[in-house]
Amino acid sequence: MPIDRHAAIDRRALIRGAAGLAGGAALTGAFPAWAQSGTHGHAPGHDAARGIGATLSGETIALTVAESRFGTGGRSAHAVTINGTVPAPLIRLREGQNVRLAVTNHLKEDTSIHWHGLILPFQMDGVPGVSFPGIRPGETFTYAFPVRQSGTYWYHSHSGMQEAMGHYGPIVIDPAGTDPVQAEREHVIVLSDWSPVHPHILLKRLKQMGGYHNFQKQTLAGLLAGRDQPLKDRLEWGKMRMDPTDISDVTGSTYSFLVNGHGTVENWTGLFVPGERVRLRIVNASAMTNFNVRVPGLAMTVVQCDGQHVQPVETDEFQIGIAETYDVVVRPTDAQAYALVAEAIDRSGLVRATLAPRMGMVAAIPALRQRPLLTMKDMGMDMSGMDMGQNGVIDLSQPANDSMSGHAMKMRDTALLPPNVKVGPGLATVSAAPADRVADKPTGLEDVDHRVLTYADLKALTPRSDTRTPTRKLDIHLTANMERYMWSFDGVKLSEGAERIPFRHNERVRVTLINDTMMPHPIHIHGHFFDLVTGAGLNDPRKHTVNVLPGGKVSFDLTADAIGDWAFHCHMLMHMHTGMMRVVTVRAEGDAA
Repeated sequence: MPIDRHAAIDRRALIRGAAGLAGGAALTGAFPAWAQSGTHGHAPGHDAARGIGATLSGETIALTVAESRFGTGGRSAHAVTINGTVPAPLIRLREGQNVRLAVTNHLKEDTSIHWHGLILPFQMDGVPGVSFPGIRPGETFTYAFPVRQSGTYWYHSHSGMQEAMGHYGPIVIDPAGTDPVQAEREHVIVLSDWSPVHPHILLKRLKQMGGYHNFQKQTLAGLLAGRDQPLKDRLEWGKMRMDPTDISDVTGSTYSFLVNGHGTVENWTGLFVPGERVRLRIVNASAMTNFNVRVPGLAMTVVQCDGQHVQPVETDEFQIGIAETYDVVVRPTDAQAYALVAEAIDRSGLVRATLAPRMGMVAAIPALRQRPLLTMKDMGMDMSGMDMGQNGVIDLSQPANDSMSGHAMKMRDTALLPPNVKVGPGLATVSAAPADRVADKPTGLEDVDHRVLTYADLKALTPRSDTRTPTRKLDIHLTANMERYMWSFDGVKLSEGAERIPFRHNERVRVTLINDTMMPHPIHIHGHFFDLVTGAGLNDPRKHTVNVLPGGKVSFDLTADAIGDWAFHCHMLMHMHTGMMRVVTVRAEGDAA
């Protein structure tokens, strides 16, 4: 298999990497037992209270948030850690138990923990300013709630951008009854991105120039070699002030991509016995990176998504949006090393871990594949011949032109835009013809020659219990001025006094997310699951996070069954931090919103 020049390792690189790992491990204490290379994993079905694999379990758990350092690949920097490790300890619980998690803050700033995907009272959800005031320096806050579900989840800070500096860890909840997933072994796989540059500095650079970290722009050499768009198309994109290579804000030029805190050179290794069914519980805990995941030479059977069981479906590759979780089962029959590959969707970098029958085996590092280019469909311009003005883009930064088509004129008339969408400096474009893309292969995987999972492939293992038809429809636009790095819902940033999104307790609402930007957005709602509308009827998959493809739209049916105030946001950390967030409020009939 060819070795890419960006991923290749020589003897000196191995020595540097080992030194970086040793330094990082010494500075952060150690990786938690579940994340150490060479782990045998867990044996599914064992009593979580026994603390299998030195995880944290039981009814009382202590967590300490503190400053530390983290290192990988010869680089180290300041980190925010939980119990001194990156990632944080694995918390393993059992459905039906009660748990108390005492979180002590040793930082010089406020902190918090959000229990991502867990159904709990809103006061325990862990979002400062929404559900509780946060945890001040030197204080301890105890989260207490019943465990009402099973599956793969995770936890992370909702304060500042601590999540980008190591403040994240996995949660596994064993079912009270029989687990429908049959496996002899399981490994928890936490994917993340890491930079020695402080996230506030990364954000400052993006505000100065939206494409600051993009080193994959089109070139004359690429044009002549046929790798890039024809000159005519490039000129058209230039007229729109858009860049078809602008897929990820922060790229592999800055980030190291990690599996369980290990870079490619450090080669995290999970062990197996040939012939075993191995369950991989995969969490994308990145700050800004969506990954395409594959295990070359092994088919993956998807059995769970966002902690919810799905009808088993076999695939060769899938995209995992930030904050999503996927459980897959692989069955390696040969005593060889297999690569577990997570490649950034813009293909600016990847991380390779190894599944092997014994330590010392190293799987091959695949070459980075050719970086993808966005198309008119990604701009919401798949109009099937409709005249929509200049390439179908509704450019709100320019005044209306009387010579443009009547349809474009109507779209440019701000009075005719949806009433909930605010026109201003934070709204650069509106997709002219957003398409339902749940059956589309995701960004960067449109043309691969193997099986790729789509949302339309996911079907809930059991039919949903709420069979009601939604009584209300709600459209929410995902909006931006990418050139100025401004992100919002419906053209309004959270800091601009965005109104809360009101629901009545137990009402069922059809929510449609419309992506008016050129990037995919993983949108997460706290305190609830929703039924993603894919055409599977009562077996539409249940999720808490959905990745909305560029220029596309998705719909989900939500039963607002959790009273309280809940965060609703893009899980790209810098998009949320700069305004792509709202508060959902659920109130009983007659209560004030």
